[in-house]
Order: sequence, then C-alpha cells, then structure tokens
Amino acid sequence: MSESIRVLPSTQERASRLAAFTLCLLLIALCLAWELLLQPTGQGWLALKALPLLPALPGLWRYRMYTYRWVSLLVWVYATEGLVRGPSGRGLEAILGWAEVGLAVALFTACTLQIRQRLAAAKRAQAS
Repeated sequence: MSESIRVLPSTQERASRLAAFTLCLLLIALCLAWELLLQPTGQGWLALKALPLLPALPGLWRYRMYTYRWVSLLVWVYATEGLVRGPSGRGLEAILGWAEVGLAVALFTACTLQIRQRLAAAKRAQAS
C-alpha cells in the first residue's frame, strides 16, 4: 500500500491556486455584470451562464485536482462565447467579449499550471 503525505503545497502551487480562484471569481463577476448591468439582453436569463462556475470555487480553493481538470475544459465554452460576441459586437459588447476571452484563457493557463505542478510534485515524491 502506497501512501503519499504532502504537508504543505509549494509556493508555485499556492500562486497558481490563487490565480485560478481569482480568475474564476472575475469570470463569474464579468458574466453577471455583463448580462444584468452593463448590457442586459432580454430578461437577464443569460446571466445563468455563470452558474456552472460556482461549484468550482470550493474545489479550486481546496486543491482538488479533479476540479482543476474539469474547469480547464469548461472555460473553453466561455472563450467561445467571447470569440463570437467580441468580434461581432460593437462598443461595450466587443470589449466585454474580448475580456471574457482573456479571462477564460488566463483561467485555463492557471489551471494547467496547477495540474502540471501537482503531477510533477507527485512524480518527484514517487521517485524518492
């Protein structure tokens, strides 16, 4: 039976976790502000697009590898929406679309860094 004991995450792991958590919060805030305050479309139903990101927050904060993996896949839905609405929109809609793309790509990068760091640390621990 193999037991792995990790006392504290490394400084890089803490930094990528903080980045992923913060970027996820910012993406949620952008989605809500966009559809409810800045440029509401219809009755605000599009604000529900922020809901899939809410369950990710506790998992990101608790270093759950599974959460980092599914968030790194989910963010491409937001990047795609931004890529559709950014170039086709005018004024504020274009700015918000490109901001959504930027946040989604940054969140993907932070999640990917966390996954790589954790896998490398596990590989080092197994080798020693």
